[in-house]
Amino acid sequence: MKRIDYNAPVVLSFFFLSFFALVLGTVTRGNSNILLFSVYRAPLTNPLTFFRIFAHVLGHSSLSHFSSNMMLWLIVGPNLEEKYGSKNLATMIVITAVATGIIQMLFFPTILLGASGVVFMAIILASFGRISNGKIPMTLVMVVLIYLGNEIYLALFVNDNISQITHIVGGLLGMVFGFYLNPSQK
Repeated sequence: MKRIDYNAPVVLSFFFLSFFALVLGTVTRGNSNILLFSVYRAPLTNPLTFFRIFAHVLGHSSLSHFSSNMMLWLIVGPNLEEKYGSKNLATMIVITAVATGIIQMLFFPTILLGASGVVFMAIILASFGRISNGKIPMTLVMVVLIYLGNEIYLALFVNDNISQITHIVGGLLGMVFGFYLNPSQK
């Protein structure tokens, strides 16, 4: 009999923590999202402000929001965890969460929640899979053009409730991590 393997502990733990936050948000009618799983301008004297700078990536406004982020995360994340290791992936998640949280607090008066910055980081990072000998794969160029180009366009020309800056920052961090952690570049 085959058993289920917890094959990507960081990816799966992030998924289950996000699912827990979604359930809690549903049960509390969004109050836990505001209290714990969203980042916004708040006094630095409030200890929860520092928690929210990271925890906003766990919160999602709806099942649809959660599903769209987590489907991509579960597809891309395990390969990243296998390639870069659990510790490196966890570090990249924390850096991306903190960077997007701080940028949101400093420059935007709105509330931010969701894992899309982390997901964009993962998508761009996954595109680095075949970088070697100083050659940049065309697939990486296309992913950057399509994903980040679209987000830049949306940020400039579309007024919606989506934080394109989070996507852009996540994608840029994915590029930085890809260049920094790629063994062929060392």
